[in-house]
Amino acid sequence: MGLYPVPSDLVQGTIAFFMKTLSIVRHAKSSWDFPNLSDRDRPLNMRGNSDAPIMGKRFKEAMGTPELLISSPAVRAWDTAHIFAREIDFPMDEVVPELRLYHASVPEIIGVIAELGGNFDHLMVFGHNPGLTDLANHFSPGLTDNLPTAGVVSLEFQIEQWDLSGNREGAVIHHDYPKKWKAD
Repeated sequence: MGLYPVPSDLVQGTIAFFMKTLSIVRHAKSSWDFPNLSDRDRPLNMRGNSDAPIMGKRFKEAMGTPELLISSPAVRAWDTAHIFAREIDFPMDEVVPELRLYHASVPEIIGVIAELGGNFDHLMVFGHNPGLTDLANHFSPGLTDNLPTAGVVSLEFQIEQWDLSGNREGAVIHHDYPKKWKAD
């Protein structure tokens, strides 16, 4: 028997599909007002601090609460992750910092995810462009030219473990960003 029980009412010989959801979140808008700070230490600006809680609430209404949140340790990503955690009822002290997500490429992000195993079904990753836009387009070609600040893309995969290597395509089940709700 695998990690997940197969419902007893499945007809023998039927293939059971396992679903995993990856939610990708670009950090909210950051400040450039502190030229002496390193890139990694730049905080959110007023717009970022305003947009992130709204995006977190919108995410929870659409997608619920993921089982794991991992974030680049850059201040703007880390703060965005904690704001989302508060809004989606995820324990803020359980957000996992992951240094390799700081300006990571698609292969680097996929590698981080692969190391997580398969013990949870919904993962939320906070990071930076261009890596996150590239990741979204890797799994859903042509999805977006730019994942905007505080933008979220959730993709669903028919996989049992978090192995996203190769040319997998994910089904886009959620795509939201601040200008989308501001236009309403």
